Amino acid sequence: MASTLHDTFFFLKEAITNPGMIGAVAPSSRKLARTMASWLPATTQNYVLELGPGTGIVTEAILERGVPEDRIVAVEKSAELSALLMQRFPRAHIIEGDALDLPKLLAKRLPHVRQFPVVISSLPLLNFERALANQLTQTIQGLLAPGGKMVQFSYHLGKWKARSLPNLRYKESQVVWFNLPPARVSVYQT
Repeated sequence: MASTLHDTFFFLKEAITNPGMIGAVAPSSRKLARTMASWLPATTQNYVLELGPGTGIVTEAILERGVPEDRIVAVEKSAELSALLMQRFPRAHIIEGDALDLPKLLAKRLPHVRQFPVVISSLPLLNFERALANQLTQTIQGLLAPGGKMVQFSYHLGKWKARSLPNLRYKESQVVWFNLPPARVSVYQT
């Protein structure tokens, strides 16, 4: 309970301080996090890329799926949230920076990692300008291993093929009703 209140405080503080960076009205629920992480293999030794980890609720779900902490690469734009994540997940590769700069950030921090089997994104892609969303998803497509998956959530509940994911195949989606607000987790594949 104390951890949830702490996370909510950090989230609300960041939402008020930097409203353009936060695409949600409340922190993601544990149910949403577990639904997103369910697309990971039950156990893996591969690196997993998480974009927009916020307070780390999805990161925790990734760990619960059996991904070793040192195989998690999380890119967070907020300096304060990055510091919180580094404290909470000391063996993970927490990278403070903008996901739009992914190639540079990854080359500097993990030059030996070229592809990821799964990219889990909590970024508010529908809030991005179309050109920026296209740029980011093309970058993600280039980072996905053959057969790799991108897991993305949105508050848009209708089934849709994201305008910015033209080169990825829509696989399936699921609405998570126990989230504030309800969210749709969509999965795309190379």
